[in-house]
Amino acid sequence: MSRRSARKNAFFLLFQMDFNKTEEYEQVKEIFFAEQDEPVEEEDKQFIVSKVEGTRSHMDEIDIIIGDSAKGWNTDRMSKVDLAILRLAVYELKFSGDTPVGVAINEAVELAKKFSSDEAPGFINGILGKVAAQ
Repeated sequence: MSRRSARKNAFFLLFQMDFNKTEEYEQVKEIFFAEQDEPVEEEDKQFIVSKVEGTRSHMDEIDIIIGDSAKGWNTDRMSKVDLAILRLAVYELKFSGDTPVGVAINEAVELAKKFSSDEAPGFINGILGKVAAQ
């Protein structure tokens, strides 16, 4: 699986978790991987899980960073899709240290193009540009 596909799966898992707040993370993760069309190789699973768990462990800080960078927007008002994309990208930009800035922003914009509204890529690019400059 390419890193782009693995990152897309990390986004899917983060998005799914936002709608299943009453369920335990381990249950959501187990169901997510069980529902995949093809088995996920261990290396890819580790990449996905590290991104999701890293994002989850810094969620409060990430949401503050997003809120500070999205002037006039509160994370509660953002679409769940955009928020999941932003959270993953901000984690990669500020906390993981293993993703180049340009890659993190580009991957987030590509996810927005594919899974969100027409306005989302520009919105996400603008926020992440501010985050990267901080």
